[in-house]
Amino acid sequence: MIEEENNKVQDFKFIKGNLKFAVIGHVEWINFIEVDHLPKPGLISHSKKSLEYPAGGGSVIAKRLRELTNSEVHFFTALGNDFYGKQCLNILENMGIKLHVAWRDKPTRKGFSVIDSDGERSITIIGDRLSPNHKDNLDWATLNDMDGVFITAGDKELFKKSRVAKTLCTTPRVGLNIINESEVFIDGLIGSNLDPGEVFSSNQLKLNPKYVFKTEGENGGIVFPGGRYKAIKNNKNKIDSYGCGDSFAAGILYGFSSNWNIEESLNLAKILGRNCSEHFGPYKSINNYS
Repeated sequence: MIEEENNKVQDFKFIKGNLKFAVIGHVEWINFIEVDHLPKPGLISHSKKSLEYPAGGGSVIAKRLRELTNSEVHFFTALGNDFYGKQCLNILENMGIKLHVAWRDKPTRKGFSVIDSDGERSITIIGDRLSPNHKDNLDWATLNDMDGVFITAGDKELFKKSRVAKTLCTTPRVGLNIINESEVFIDGLIGSNLDPGEVFSSNQLKLNPKYVFKTEGENGGIVFPGGRYKAIKNNKNKIDSYGCGDSFAAGILYGFSSNWNIEESLNLAKILGRNCSEHFGPYKSINNYS
């Protein structure tokens, strides 16, 4: 088990650094809906609150990294050439993220995140995930200057381009076949141990990452090598679990890129995941971006 001093985790008191980060991945236009109970057959639910914003793993990780560094965060993505794609661009740029967009003649992916009174969410996605690829005419040379890169969607060639960074992390959602075909060493492979779409065994990997993280929400999770770790208790009521795993992933990338050890990196990741659960939607100051 990963050791924690006095079985407690203290919040980090740190000044923003100047590390340079890039995220390569996807965006989804999500309607966040608060209800009394998650949908059941034949039941009519009434929404208490709703918000619509660009989200998905790529967006959330890029935003969280932007909060951790004074440097510009670059986000390479693909968007549909439609109303929602243009809205995603405008809102994410207003968050202070530098977007590099491959425009597609397909609809921007959309979805719903339904959140109950206990802060648990159920997500329904509509449409195909739009992913950037190495053939897109984007400023890929920017990756040469990055301290850390996170990939949530892309092809094997983008893994090769990204390996110039000191730290490269990803998620099994990218596809184990793409990770294996790239034959690139990964510093952190981070996924949910509760989501069937992200569960995998080590014998499915061609090249073992430096660390593998399997998160389990409020039950903590497992890191290989290292063992089980505990989650941090909430300071406030849990409101919405959307984006907690992506916030956790951003913390791991930041810690590794800062040359922190596994305990320090894991602690930051847990703090960011915990903090994300304490507000509605993945962005705390969401109204400032409209």
